[in-house]
Amino acid sequence: MAGGAFVSDGGGGGSYEGGVTGFVIITCIVAAMGGLLFGYDLGISGGVTSMEEFLSKFFPEVDRQMHNARRETAYCKFDNQLLQLFTSSLYLAALVSSFAASIVTRKYGRKISMFVGGLAFLIGALFNAFAVNVAMLIIGRLLLGVGVGFANQSTPVYLSEMAPAKLRGALNIGFQMAITIGILIANLINYGTSQMARNGWRVSLGLAAVPAVVMVIGSFVLPDTPNSMLERGKYEQAREMLQKIRGADNVDEEFQDLCDACEAAKKVEHPWKNLFLQAKYRPALAFCSAIPFFQQFTGINVIMFYAPVLFKTLGFADDASLISAVITGVVNVVSTLVSIYAVDRYGRRILFLEGGIQMIICQIIVGSLIGAKFGTTGSGTLTPATADWVLAFICIYVAGFAWSWGPLGWLVPSEICPLEIRPAGQAVNVSVNMFFTFLIGQFFLTMLCHMKFGLFYFFGGMVLIMTIFIYFLLPETKGVPIEEMGRVWKQHPFWKRYIPDDAVTGGSEETSVKEV
Repeated sequence: MAGGAFVSDGGGGGSYEGGVTGFVIITCIVAAMGGLLFGYDLGISGGVTSMEEFLSKFFPEVDRQMHNARRETAYCKFDNQLLQLFTSSLYLAALVSSFAASIVTRKYGRKISMFVGGLAFLIGALFNAFAVNVAMLIIGRLLLGVGVGFANQSTPVYLSEMAPAKLRGALNIGFQMAITIGILIANLINYGTSQMARNGWRVSLGLAAVPAVVMVIGSFVLPDTPNSMLERGKYEQAREMLQKIRGADNVDEEFQDLCDACEAAKKVEHPWKNLFLQAKYRPALAFCSAIPFFQQFTGINVIMFYAPVLFKTLGFADDASLISAVITGVVNVVSTLVSIYAVDRYGRRILFLEGGIQMIICQIIVGSLIGAKFGTTGSGTLTPATADWVLAFICIYVAGFAWSWGPLGWLVPSEICPLEIRPAGQAVNVSVNMFFTFLIGQFFLTMLCHMKFGLFYFFGGMVLIMTIFIYFLLPETKGVPIEEMGRVWKQHPFWKRYIPDDAVTGGSEETSVKEV
């Protein structure tokens, strides 16, 4: 089986020796466990913030609002900025740390970034587990954010560089798969700890140390990527590693392509400046910025880290709200398997487009069901039948996200950047993702209070815009060797104007680049 071949009407591309080895698959699976950090936190925070013991200890005002149903509308039960800061502060720290992570990733390798991420997450988990006041909670969340920033910056890049082009999509989506598993585990743990008489929330928050330990151990066990070794001048080790992960002695063609890309990268002294100012990087900048922005405005994190709170707001009982979150978590995991199967068979575009249409329909239906029962006043209750329909369409919505914008939101930005700007491009991807995750986390409950059921229409409209964006501007990247992505942009009717000939033929002298 070839390591990957570029297929297009325009010809060109490369076909490398070697196949898919058990070594590279195991390596990518271990690396993808870094997604457990992100996933566990996404799932755990919503469950904890719906636990009465936790609210009464740290957020007594919210606890009073929740029980004073006569004075608070259903939409506004949990509207509290400090409570939302507990959830969202992590993503603000992840935003800032992702820039530091890009420097560490480029200078010291992907493994070091993964180690720093795991260690910071471990310390943050301990802070939260033993918290006695809100300040300790927020400090712990900020440390968790540093961990997420480093892990999310380095892991997708690591996976894209280790995987052969033909299976790069499936192996890279292992990161998203780990995120979904982390969410599901967190939901199950929340359900279990909610049955504890005391300190269930401490157990939920403290168990975040487990994926952190997995990440720390994994960073010692994993080899570094050939690309990263070449960046640091380790040519022989890079060749040996490439032979090992491809399972072939003759890797001359792929190794030469990597060396050429590395030499071009060394001539780039200011990757950040080049990313933002040089025209040939315009497609990479556009998608590293737009895809994470749009991913957050699908509204998925409303479901992922506020699911128990959302279901409780809609009148589900305590246990029912947590069980409903578990159900959506199971759907998330199973649907991600669909993406792993389909992404390298049918391509990225078809998954983006089908998932987008599915999410639009579900957002409109869920908004309409909630609007019909609660109106604009927030008074009313969901009948069991209506509640079942709401849950069903939320699950269909989650499925659409899980095989489209969920995994592809990390895969596509990590595979489209040339080596010389790859850490900077991934840092932009992570920082934009975390900034808008922070905004959604900080203001969703307030938006729900003011926009009411119309909030679901808002997210549906955003999904419509992003689906149109993908249809017209994203070319298919399935099976394209990661160092030959310039050919794809050169053939696109819109992006070709920004791509000089040398970006296609392999040269990348900065002096020949069109400046804007």
